[in-house]
Amino acid sequence: MRFRTEIETSKAPFQITYADKIALLGSCFSDNIARRLEQNYFRVVANPTGTLYNPVSIARHIDDENVRDADVFIITFGTAWVYIDINQKSQITNQKSRWSAVVDNCQKRPASDFIRYRLTVNEIVEIWQPVLEKHPNKRFIFTVSPIRHLKDGLHENNLSKSILLLAIERLIGEAGLTAQRSTFQQAKPVYFEAFEIMLDDLRDYRFYSDDLLHPNPAGISYIWEHFVAAFMSDSTEREMKQLYALWLNRNHRSLFPDSPADKQFKARTDEQFRALKERYPWLPES
Repeated sequence: MRFRTEIETSKAPFQITYADKIALLGSCFSDNIARRLEQNYFRVVANPTGTLYNPVSIARHIDDENVRDADVFIITFGTAWVYIDINQKSQITNQKSRWSAVVDNCQKRPASDFIRYRLTVNEIVEIWQPVLEKHPNKRFIFTVSPIRHLKDGLHENNLSKSILLLAIERLIGEAGLTAQRSTFQQAKPVYFEAFEIMLDDLRDYRFYSDDLLHPNPAGISYIWEHFVAAFMSDSTEREMKQLYALWLNRNHRSLFPDSPADKQFKARTDEQFRALKERYPWLPES
C-alpha cells in the first residue's frame, strides 16, 4: 500500500555544473536552495538586494550588476500581488511606468501608502517574455514558492499561486515556440516542482516549521534531493560529495579546541582544502 503521493523527478533538459555561476531571485524559498548550493561550494548570488516576492520586482533585478553575469537563474515567484506606491500614481502614464511604481518591499509603511493589485497571467507573461528574449543563452529555472500567504486567506492564496503557475506554463510554452523558430541555440526555461513536492508529497505538517507555513529542515532537505536529482549529473554529484565533506569539516566545532586530535583534524582539513583549491580556485579561504 502507498500512503502518500510521491513525485518522481526526471532529469531536466539542462544540467548545473561547477563551471556555472548561479543567481537566485525571489521569495525566501530561494534563500533555502541558495544555502544548500553554498554548502556545496557552488558559485552563488542570492537576492543581493533583499528577498523579492512578486514577478515584477524579480524581473526588475535580472540585469543588476551582482547577478547579470550568471549562467543559471533560479526564479521563485511567491505571490501575484503587487503594491504600487501611491506617491508615484501621478507619474503612471502607461503600463511600463505602472510597473516601475511597484515596490520591492513595503518597508513597514502604512497600507494607505499603496494600491494593492493582483497581476493577471497575461501581465506576468508580458513582463517576463522580454526578459527571456533578451537572455536567450541563459538557463532559467522557474519555481513557485510553496509558502502560503495566509494573511490573504487560503482562497486568495490559492488564486495567487494558480496565476503564477499558469504564467510560468505560458512562458515555458511560448519560449519553446520561439526556440523552434530561432536560428541559434536557445536554452528553454524549465519548471521545478517545489510547490507540488511540498504541498502534495509532503502534505503532513511534520515537514513544516512551527508557523505551519515554511518548510522545516527535513522538508527543505527532501526538496533539495529532488532538485539535485533533476539538475545535477552523476559526475557533478560526485564532486558535490567531496566539496560538501570539506564544508562540513571546515564548519566543525570541536569539543576540545587546540587538543592534539583537534590540531590533527584541522591539518587534514587544510590539506583537503589545498587539494580542492587547485581544481576549484573560487573556494573561499575561510
